[in-house]
Amino acid sequence: MRQTYTATSISPEIAERLRAMPKVEIHVHVEGATDAETFYQMAQRNQVELPTDSLEAWKSFFEFRDFSHFIQVYTAAVKCLQTPEDYALMIERLYKRQAEENIRYTEAFLSASFLKQKFQDDEILDAIAAGRAAGEAKYDCRINLIPDIAREIPDSQDHVLEFVMRGKERGLFVGLGVGGLEVGYPPELFAETYAAAHRQGLRLVAHAGEAVGAESIWGAVNTLKAERIGHGIRCLDDPKLVEVLRQHQIPLEVSPQSNYCLGVVKPDQPHPIHKMVDAGLYCTVNSDDPAMFSTSLTNEYLTLAAQGFSWEELWQLNLNALEATFLDEVEKDRYRDEWEQFVRTVS
Repeated sequence: MRQTYTATSISPEIAERLRAMPKVEIHVHVEGATDAETFYQMAQRNQVELPTDSLEAWKSFFEFRDFSHFIQVYTAAVKCLQTPEDYALMIERLYKRQAEENIRYTEAFLSASFLKQKFQDDEILDAIAAGRAAGEAKYDCRINLIPDIAREIPDSQDHVLEFVMRGKERGLFVGLGVGGLEVGYPPELFAETYAAAHRQGLRLVAHAGEAVGAESIWGAVNTLKAERIGHGIRCLDDPKLVEVLRQHQIPLEVSPQSNYCLGVVKPDQPHPIHKMVDAGLYCTVNSDDPAMFSTSLTNEYLTLAAQGFSWEELWQLNLNALEATFLDEVEKDRYRDEWEQFVRTVS
């Protein structure tokens, strides 16, 4: 794992507790959680040329170095996705990854703007259904998917909404998101699509306040009516925005190592999530693109523990993630009972 700011050492007891605790994650990208070996298998099967000539070299290339290199890795990796079966495998492998970290429930993003260029809707929906069925049969965890619009391809938004609605009818998707390049593509470009999605009963989320400042978050909240904000750490630039987010308790999907890797937070500085929590904001902890950022959800919690968060604070962040999900209350109760049993074992 990457080295970032630390303020204290982590006791073995707390480290083990963080590994063992049942977790929820609400901001992770399916593509960015897929490991190097899986992409390599796809490349071999699909005869896609990679920038390396062996699995070991590809694994080394896959390790995060800087933002420019991350773009190279991401671009090379997604080119390996050539068939519907690749998507089925990728989703099944996400179940495996989440189960290994005791992430009991996940809401994961799937980049949908690129799918129309390669596949018919029905064939990719069938593949997604197959991947979910295989994952649920093998691993003791649940995943719901939130397709998102790539900001830099705004012309794709109508098709993405249509795709999401078709998937929702099949029980595959729970909401709509927007991600990708934040600079130059403000939330207002997607206002009509989000309004239509709301009318059709989709839950709404939006990446905002990572590469662009508070104005991006204002747009996501006021124009898109987003129920959760992906990242959102730039809210601290605007005290009025902080107060609005605090009053309405809009969940913020914070991903510390992602912020460090992409230079949003300097590696020698503490992550601003502590300031956000102290300001009364509704924060959750997530891994974003864990395979590509050499992290994991457990490592995100360990990062915060090393920056002075107490066990009680970290557990509350985990509780926040559960409450911020789009599960209904009956489903949340099932996880609340499991959470309570775990707490009794460690108290």
